[in-house]
Amino acid sequence: MRSASMAGVKVALVAAVLSGCTTTAPPDRAAPSATDRPASGTTAPPPAEPTPAPARVVLTRSGGIAGRGDTVTVEPDGRWSVVDRAGSRRTGRLSGADLDRLRRLVADPALAAEAGRPSAPTACRDAFSYRLTVGTVETGYVDCPTDGGPPATARAVVELLVGATG
Repeated sequence: MRSASMAGVKVALVAAVLSGCTTTAPPDRAAPSATDRPASGTTAPPPAEPTPAPARVVLTRSGGIAGRGDTVTVEPDGRWSVVDRAGSRRTGRLSGADLDRLRRLVADPALAAEAGRPSAPTACRDAFSYRLTVGTVETGYVDCPTDGGPPATARAVVELLVGATG
């Protein structure tokens, strides 16, 4: 009987780690007891699917007359860091409103659709080039007026991150 309760505790711990839970149940509630089981002939509702955590967002801005090379990294919890081409680092945290907007933008299916667009060579020199990576989705554009409009969702993410991280 003891090995069955230890197995239940191990399963509960693994599930908590994999689902990203940060709280734990009291030790006496870690494994289901006889009173936690559904009555005979009934079934328990299926467990809720865990909500996936937002992905890390990485924006690389390069080019321009001065030859910039900045990388902005935003963690799922809103912490950000900016590393410039010289290796200087700045850090901060997005405001709640900026983080909410970023999460909405990167979850928008339009971003993945923009990533699937073919890219063409730019007609501009000394323009900024933006490369945006969200999880496994990668898109980008060159900020050149003669190339046509940049992808709208990617541009909104770039503007948000450049504005919020200074």
